[in-house]
Amino acid sequence: MSYTAPLKDMLFNIEHLAGIDQVASIPGFEDAGLETAQAVLEECAKLNEGVIAPLNWEGDKNPSSWKDGVVTTTPGFKDAFKQYAEGGWQGLQHPVDFGGQGLPKTIGAACTEILNSANMSFALCPLLTDGAIEALLTAGSDELKAIYLEKLVSGQWTGTMNLTEPQAGSDLSLVRTRAEPQPDGSYKVFGTKIFITYGEHDMAENIVHLVLARVQGAPEGVKGISLFVVPKFLVNGDGSLGARNDVHCVSIEHKMGIKASPTAVLQFGDHGGAVGYLVGQENRGLEYMFIMMNAARYAVGVQGIAVAERAYQKAVQYAKDRVQSRPVDGSINASAAIIHHPDVKRMLMTMRAYTEGCRAMASVAAAAYDAAHHHPDADTRKQNAAFYEFMVPLVKGYSTEMSLEVTSLGVQVHGGMGFIEETGAAQYYRDAKILTIYEGTTAIQANDLVGRKTARDGGQTAKGIAAQVEQTEAALRASGSDTAAVVAKRLQAARLAFIDVVDFVAGNTKASPNAVFAGSVPYLMLAGNLVAGWQLGRALLVAQDQLAQGQDEAFMRSKIATARFYADHLLSKAPGLRDSIVDGADSVNALAPEAF
Repeated sequence: MSYTAPLKDMLFNIEHLAGIDQVASIPGFEDAGLETAQAVLEECAKLNEGVIAPLNWEGDKNPSSWKDGVVTTTPGFKDAFKQYAEGGWQGLQHPVDFGGQGLPKTIGAACTEILNSANMSFALCPLLTDGAIEALLTAGSDELKAIYLEKLVSGQWTGTMNLTEPQAGSDLSLVRTRAEPQPDGSYKVFGTKIFITYGEHDMAENIVHLVLARVQGAPEGVKGISLFVVPKFLVNGDGSLGARNDVHCVSIEHKMGIKASPTAVLQFGDHGGAVGYLVGQENRGLEYMFIMMNAARYAVGVQGIAVAERAYQKAVQYAKDRVQSRPVDGSINASAAIIHHPDVKRMLMTMRAYTEGCRAMASVAAAAYDAAHHHPDADTRKQNAAFYEFMVPLVKGYSTEMSLEVTSLGVQVHGGMGFIEETGAAQYYRDAKILTIYEGTTAIQANDLVGRKTARDGGQTAKGIAAQVEQTEAALRASGSDTAAVVAKRLQAARLAFIDVVDFVAGNTKASPNAVFAGSVPYLMLAGNLVAGWQLGRALLVAQDQLAQGQDEAFMRSKIATARFYADHLLSKAPGLRDSIVDGADSVNALAPEAF
């Protein structure tokens, strides 16, 4: 069950779609051009293909275990994490000031994909640590930064997010964990948190929990939530580890997928109170936690792309090896490998097109993040921030939903053998399911897209993106190729469908919220489909130019064929989605709750 990182496709996106040269022109990123990207990705591939990927199947068979409050990870994980940390991979995108490498997200996102393709359960530990680092960088005091950031960035310590409680899932207004101020400026934290990824493990010396809690007397609802750092071990003045804090893992969950990743139930304050330190100001915890969540949401979208890629590689290998039935066209007069059958090709092309389209979308979004955070020009920062913010629910929502379809197709390509655990295809399908749920379900991403990203500005950002799509359509038509013209036609139909929906959402969210939110997830799927198709349209133009220059003929022809397939088979669904959203709201809401 080997894995090979798709470096050629990643570097194509980084160079031609994300525009790494422009990223490298931003102050601080001067050394982060294409050569650096290639060198970093090659090293990343080496570690992940050789060390981390072989542990993926092992983690599914021998998951993390809990005994007497102690969690033991899958055999091999601890050593692999040591190699990961020592290689500097945790600090790849984090500031040099705290020991990181300060590389742009444009490069870091590709490394995130490689790590998650290799082993999604393993990758969750660094993913959560990244979120904790982001939150402390943004809202932590100088003192908190000095104590925690360098050790988190180095991978010596790991981080967690503690939001969910038994009664408070997506509705954080119901959070009951409480924090009591102490005379020395610290707080005592009491409560239970569930679904805490890597909340307890044996791979690092300390675990830094970021915990949402209410200070006594805080306002009700989300306005009264604060954020605290609660370390597993308290930290002494000289930076060494001190006493064990009053936070304990009372169990871990038995899950459908990502079995090697310990999902902990954490109890704070059973023995007098867990010592916590306020991050930023009281009652602004949700605002800070959103920084972590936004970082994590993008990363979960990349997890979707990663598991889809792994499932695709496995399905292709099986389809080339499995001999069954003569080809329908009689081209081989005996049973042949199933990759000769048109329907198997359809499934493989669907898997490939979805994965490449979402990878391109995520790569372009990463470049926008880099410009939004680091570009010297304020207007450029603002435009890129708006684009990136619009992209986050698409990358998270569309890429994870597509990963379910892709991993399901992976099982289907294997036929009956796909249903047998030993072949490994089923693991990707089971692992993928959580991606549409954690860090905000698909519906929550869709609510964000409707409310914050579309209705709030009257659809202006969405229409700005549509205008860019229209420019790509014009370039495709002007290129003179028949394939490009077909892709332009499909893109235009999808764009017009998208604009109709944006108008519907912007015009009706206040007056008819039930009608708009009935179609919120289909709107997210339509938007993601359009943007992924747009990026493959851009890719097709680049590939045509490269072909004309005699560059890597096989790769460029495959890129053109994949873009055409995406347009014919996936982008063509957009107008139907438009109809279900704009015309179909009444039927969603037709039955009263008691009629179900």
